[in-house]
Amino acid sequence: MRRAVLPAAALVGALALTGCGSGAGTGADAGGASKAELSVSSAYMPQPVSPDMAAGFLTITNQGGAGDALTSVGSDVAGKVTMHSTVGGAMREKTSFAIPAHGRLVFRSGANHLMFEELKRSPKQGQHVTLKLTFAESGPLTVEMPVKSATYNPSTGH
Repeated sequence: MRRAVLPAAALVGALALTGCGSGAGTGADAGGASKAELSVSSAYMPQPVSPDMAAGFLTITNQGGAGDALTSVGSDVAGKVTMHSTVGGAMREKTSFAIPAHGRLVFRSGANHLMFEELKRSPKQGQHVTLKLTFAESGPLTVEMPVKSATYNPSTGH
């Protein structure tokens, strides 16, 4: 008789914990999961080889349950920063980039990238460039982008 009681008690305890977990998940979904949760990683600018233009790369991760869109980028080092996609070798300027829920937007060499135009100064390796990222739904993010060597190739491919 004792053997049957222990498994039954374990089963009741497991069901109780499962019920608590479901309730907590529902509360989280009603609160934070319906919004984008954005963070930035792998940001860098290769030291510019042109006196008036530079490129920039980064990854924006969205851990939230709703999508968002990057709508503009500004910087203290450039008169303007434009966003570009590269498909089949053709570069196209874009006015926004979607960031899916639970997804990523990657800017890397040979693909999506940022162009810093009308440089006010020529950033040198070891310095940092400040970026302000503006989104359709979320508040803006400020990012310190390190300047790397002109030939820098990150191991992550970004």
